[in-house]
Amino acid sequence: MTSTESTLDPITLEVQWQRLITIVDEIDTATIRTSFSTIVGESHDFGCVLMDAKGRGLAQAQWSPPGFCTMMPRTTRKMLKKFPPETLRPGDVLITNDPWIGSAHLPDYNLITPVFYQDELIAFLGTTAHVSDVGGHRGDLEAVDVFQEGTRVPPTFFYRDGRSVELIHEFISANCRVPELVMGDLDAIVGTHRVGIGRLLDFMRDYNLNDLKELAEEIIGRSERAMRDAIRELPDGDYAFEKVIDGYFEPLTMKVTVSVRDSEMYFDFSGTSPQQENAAINIAYSMTHAATVYPIKCMLTPRIPNNHGLIAPLHVEVPEGSILNCKFPAPVKARAKINKHTAPLIFSALAPVLPGETIAPGGGIFPFYFAGNDSRYSEDTFTVHVLPYGGMGATRDQDGWPPVAFPDNGTLTPTEVMEMQCPVVMWHKRIVPDSGGPGRRRGGPAEEYLLECRGEKPITLTVRPDTLEYPIEGLEGGHPGSLGAVIVNGEPQKRFPPIEMRPKDQVIIRTPGGCGFGNPKERERERVLADLRYGYITEKAARDIYGYQDIARYPGHGRAADAD
Repeated sequence: MTSTESTLDPITLEVQWQRLITIVDEIDTATIRTSFSTIVGESHDFGCVLMDAKGRGLAQAQWSPPGFCTMMPRTTRKMLKKFPPETLRPGDVLITNDPWIGSAHLPDYNLITPVFYQDELIAFLGTTAHVSDVGGHRGDLEAVDVFQEGTRVPPTFFYRDGRSVELIHEFISANCRVPELVMGDLDAIVGTHRVGIGRLLDFMRDYNLNDLKELAEEIIGRSERAMRDAIRELPDGDYAFEKVIDGYFEPLTMKVTVSVRDSEMYFDFSGTSPQQENAAINIAYSMTHAATVYPIKCMLTPRIPNNHGLIAPLHVEVPEGSILNCKFPAPVKARAKINKHTAPLIFSALAPVLPGETIAPGGGIFPFYFAGNDSRYSEDTFTVHVLPYGGMGATRDQDGWPPVAFPDNGTLTPTEVMEMQCPVVMWHKRIVPDSGGPGRRRGGPAEEYLLECRGEKPITLTVRPDTLEYPIEGLEGGHPGSLGAVIVNGEPQKRFPPIEMRPKDQVIIRTPGGCGFGNPKERERERVLADLRYGYITEKAARDIYGYQDIARYPGHGRAADAD
């Protein structure tokens, strides 16, 4: 445990801590503004974090996916075993996309920049970003090993002494289909780190600091104590939960036992299905660890910014060779398909002791991207990613939101951007009635997209669906949300190799709905009426599920909402 002696007054600590956060926020903003791809610039599929000289997380950008910022310090510490701090110099940038070192699949590149002040190493800046292409096959789900999935770059120098390492630049560029997007994003990130270094050195001078050691210990130590105090409020005991989810060729079981012991929490995933040898849905340990600690931070210390101290009392054990801790060289490209269920599993396990803090399972991420060649686009080659989400699960006190990025931060590529950068038209994007799981608090509704290929020749659609067959139960009697669907030219799809879309072909992508919380019969009349007005439910659902048989007689039925 970190030392309990306090050396900074609370006001000074808060001011300096928040300024560190603004530094990574500026790196985040600069990444968006200088990015080349839709996956980084529009979908915000990247994370920025500031670490101390030991590689411990101090501050993350507020819009960064929390999983990335929990994994990045682990990645940094692993890379420092190969490149010890004393071998690093100003202007260096380390890089890797190894799934068992970094963010658990090849498209996520991890860039780490050491920060020096007065000739001493004082910190690291790190960014994890999902790039547009890493070679390999175009599909997401069907593979037998990681070698099919693209190019794996072991930890190495991307920049040395401020100059690009040409061999690694040429290697990455030569092994992807859209090098202008990939290298543009990676070099842009290096530039954002230089911005961050300048801001951090200004910070050091403004506060007359020689290093960040004292501030780091205060941030980490106080945060750890706050987390331990919150854990002590829970009754000691073991809390288990398991569920069956869609795998790919077969269903899978996810199981966890959460043990509370004084100021420590232990998570044991024994009983979870083994890794899959023919589907790219396996997860390396680092991502499971991040997805496990995230809901605990949300429930117990929601107002403390993410840092290393919050995860110190949390211990995650996952059987090696399981779907949540796969062994090399398992295929891992579509690991988010399974990972999206980890946080809801933890919430469900702890629902009996934290009913007011838990969230019912949501529809999660449902990504797709188009790729191909067309003379109307730059370099004749395009790759455009879109990251839709399903409805969010309900809580004890609040209805689930319409589709929103959860459990990750992220944004949806605007329709106009997608249509400008690839030969696809989106005919509609709309809420699906009766898709949010019924409950005293209703799950968030699903969303449906109708897309049509308008290319000169066939293009490729890669889609990573989930919850197509096995509904996920809500909490305390809440019902499941609707299942997802992918329908190509009227034909529902069950297998998802890359889909060839010819000119005028159409696809419907329907995300899952969020799950409900509590008995639907207890839902208040005014909420049911509001759902009807907004188109979230139908009259039939109001009668048959919520029990309002004469719903048409209630005042306000059928009127459009007066205001947002």
